[in-house]
Amino acid sequence: MARENTRLDRRRRGAAAELLAARYLRARGLRVLGRNLRCRGGEIDLLCREEEILVVVEVRMRGRTTRGNDFGGALASVSAAKRRRLLWATRWLLARHPALCRWRLRFDVIGIERTAGSELTLTWVRDAFRAT
Repeated sequence: MARENTRLDRRRRGAAAELLAARYLRARGLRVLGRNLRCRGGEIDLLCREEEILVVVEVRMRGRTTRGNDFGGALASVSAAKRRRLLWATRWLLARHPALCRWRLRFDVIGIERTAGSELTLTWVRDAFRAT
């Protein structure tokens, strides 16, 4: 039961972080096309459009820990394995929706950090990595 509650809490925090990131991006002129696009082997947190660019956004949230072992924070948590899963999900999406292929593709990361005062700080990294 405790494991299920932890998983549910993590999903709720993730959904709240994605909603916050979507609002942040909308306020900066991006159009949110989709959220939580899942496929076998991967997930796209946010799919956006900025002019003629299709933007795949990974949202990472990290809270302040008492142990101080967050290993570089939210942005640093996008590992090579996570990038591979994101690329897989993007290829899957483009194969199923070829109309999206007409735009250039960009991968962004939004890191959300909770500071000691419980305030949230968002960091938006445009073009965080390239598809290989």
